[in-house]
Amino acid sequence: MSQERAVPASAVPLEELSSWPEELCRRELPSVLPRLLSMYQHSDSWLEHIQILKIIVEMFLPHMNHLTLEQTFFSQVLPKTVRLYDDMMYELTSQARGLSSQNLEIQTTIRNILQTMVQLLGALTGCVQHVCATQESIILENIHSLPSSVLHVIKSTFVHCKNSESVYSGRLHLVSDLLQALFKEAYSLQKQLMELLDMVCIDPLIDENDDILNMVVVIHSLLDICSVISSMDHAFHANTWKFIIKQSLKHQSVIKSQLKHKDIITSLCEDILFSFRSCLQLAEQMTQSDAQDNTDCKLFQKTLKLCRFFANSLLHYTKEFLPFLSDSCCTLHQLYLQVHSKFPPSLYAAGISKAQQEEIAGAFLVTLDPLVSQLLKFQPFVEVVLDSELELPCELQFPQCLLLVVIMDELPSQPEDVQTLWCTETQVSEATTRVSLLKAIFSSFEQCSGELSLPVHLQEVKSKGQTEVAVTLYQHVCVHLCTFIASLHPSLFPELDTALLNAVLSANMITSLLAMDAWCFLARYGTAELCAHHVAIVAHLIKSCPGECHQLTSLSVLLRRLFFFMTPPQQVEFIQKFSPKEAENLLLWQYISFQALPAELRKQTALEVSRSGTAQCRKWLSSSRTLGELESLVTGQPYVQQTLCLLLPLLGFFIQTLDPQLISQVITLQTSLLKSEPPDHVRLAVLDFLSSLGKLFIPQAIQDKILPHLSSVFALLLADRNWLLEQHSLEAFTQFAEGTNHEEIVPQCLSSEETKKKVVSFLEKTGFVEETAAARVERVKQEKGTFWEPFAKVTVEEAKKSALQPSAKRARHELPLEEEYRSALQAATAALEAIELLLQKSPPPDWLLTKMETLQERIDKLKHHVF
Repeated sequence: MSQERAVPASAVPLEELSSWPEELCRRELPSVLPRLLSMYQHSDSWLEHIQILKIIVEMFLPHMNHLTLEQTFFSQVLPKTVRLYDDMMYELTSQARGLSSQNLEIQTTIRNILQTMVQLLGALTGCVQHVCATQESIILENIHSLPSSVLHVIKSTFVHCKNSESVYSGRLHLVSDLLQALFKEAYSLQKQLMELLDMVCIDPLIDENDDILNMVVVIHSLLDICSVISSMDHAFHANTWKFIIKQSLKHQSVIKSQLKHKDIITSLCEDILFSFRSCLQLAEQMTQSDAQDNTDCKLFQKTLKLCRFFANSLLHYTKEFLPFLSDSCCTLHQLYLQVHSKFPPSLYAAGISKAQQEEIAGAFLVTLDPLVSQLLKFQPFVEVVLDSELELPCELQFPQCLLLVVIMDELPSQPEDVQTLWCTETQVSEATTRVSLLKAIFSSFEQCSGELSLPVHLQEVKSKGQTEVAVTLYQHVCVHLCTFIASLHPSLFPELDTALLNAVLSANMITSLLAMDAWCFLARYGTAELCAHHVAIVAHLIKSCPGECHQLTSLSVLLRRLFFFMTPPQQVEFIQKFSPKEAENLLLWQYISFQALPAELRKQTALEVSRSGTAQCRKWLSSSRTLGELESLVTGQPYVQQTLCLLLPLLGFFIQTLDPQLISQVITLQTSLLKSEPPDHVRLAVLDFLSSLGKLFIPQAIQDKILPHLSSVFALLLADRNWLLEQHSLEAFTQFAEGTNHEEIVPQCLSSEETKKKVVSFLEKTGFVEETAAARVERVKQEKGTFWEPFAKVTVEEAKKSALQPSAKRARHELPLEEEYRSALQAATAALEAIELLLQKSPPPDWLLTKMETLQERIDKLKHHVF
């Protein structure tokens, strides 16, 4: 000891300090520490830095007052330590470019740097371990330099390890052992730090202090680390997230207003999607592979478990911080849509087995519905989901429909104010409107044309205790919509009536049909008085239609269906109110089936309709203007065409009783009619009549008048390029050819070789390409992408403008790619405007002119394609 005291403690060499006993270190701390700190600040050697740091941490840190650690040590050393680590990382990255097995000097330099970095991380670990060992409860303010410095170093390390493939290129094997050691040291350091942070206590009675801000910084720093390690170590990634959620909830009362909740929700959703897609990829590989790889199976199970963990974490976080998630609702909405767009029965789903579907649904997807339940009462979420301006790509339209159905199922259990929030239309801002849930259902359903036409099937339990059965999307939506209607609060009936009527009047046939089915359910489920009231409303709407339009067609079908649900006394009241004896009501009675009436009432009403109709015909025939009106009737008039469409099937039904001369006149009329290229519905009516002629015997005296015209009519229709008319023409011709006694006419109908081949192919059932299930899905996807995008907006606009008004002129549909051209041109224009603004702010870089000249050359080439 006397020899040790011969030299002042402040002048003892570093090598000797490292061998001092514990008691001597404790006693000489006040004199030695200032010297060591000064040396640390002024040293230019990395090795000396590390040597000094290790001596302080290992020899003197245990004897420092834990209440003054920040002032006496951490704030003095850690900022310089972080700069030192950053310098080493920069040098490491720079030297890595020259690394090779031949260049031993650079190889040695890089390995030395990596070893030094490992030692530095070890020293920081010692600091964290000391704090954990000496304090039961930690006040963050007393050590605030430590967590921030450690987290910076950890993130920097993980980023370097993640990018090591590109940093070291093909020479990674020369340093892989030390990189692995570096990663393990950083991994250990973070685990130790999380243990320390778990001991932190923040006074909940203090609204704002440094501890709160420091904890927020710590949480978001760990969030940054999560984004780095997500693809490196799944278990470590999950544990880091677990810690973030735990600390957020632990200190919820004091940090809830300071946390960047949107960042946390966004990162969590991104990790959910990443792990879910990884899970689907593994499942797809397993499905495509004949042999079951045990490794793939285990990895699939681990990834699925990770999906469930992330989803439960999101569920927990959302539940606790919901009032602060206004700006995260769009992210949560997109998460639901993205997940379901990649999962069967979506057209865009991965090809996975039924067993894997059930496994994923049971472990992961089940957590998304509770998430929706939590968000039901949150108005910002309602506004995102029901935004009137919501435009979704094709692959997300079906998931949106599924989401709305889930919401519809949840609402009956919610209070009236929540139901009202979802089911009433509201002007959110000057530019934004929140539509009602019912309106959104019909709108979303309309966008699922591909899923409806395929159709896709969903699993549905029809009643408790029974096994699931596959139902179409139409059945799924219809059943759940009717169930929702049955539970709807009476205060929302006006919203229901409005939504149903608007959907019935929709230009989209399948949407109109869905609304009619729901309306018929309402008629059966509701009171008899409600049914009668609705029938009267529909009748008045039909009478108010100014002419033929798709709305009139839909209303007439609805009237016909609803009339069957009326009680006999109500039917009598309807007949009295809309008496067929009055000419203005005859329009209604053409749409009502007499089969809906009781026998006696049916006979009486049919007689009244017949008498009234006959009286109107006689009145018109006896009019002095008859001849003049007849002269104006040419076959191109819509009303004449409509009359023919009704008359031709009727004549076909009574074909065996008609006078041959009349048949000759009808066929002659059809020949001239087809030459004027009438609408498709007129041609279909002609085919209906022609198919009835197969069993008709035509007298010899009139054959020369009928048969040439008949062959001409068939030849014109068989040559039609419209696929629907072509199919009906082939069916009608086949029916005629198989039944006629006048076989000589059959070859005369086949006017060209192309027509002959077409008929032979149809009869022999050849020429058809068998479409696989996968090919059909791809075709439907392409059709949906091609047709929905450009026509959707036009259809909506037409529906708004028409409002039961006759359309004077058909709207011009844009070309399928025209909208894409517009979008691309707008983007190019915006880019040029941005460059123009930059030129006004600062001088251009040297390379700009060259790049602009290249662009000009490309524009000139494009002009040649345009012209």
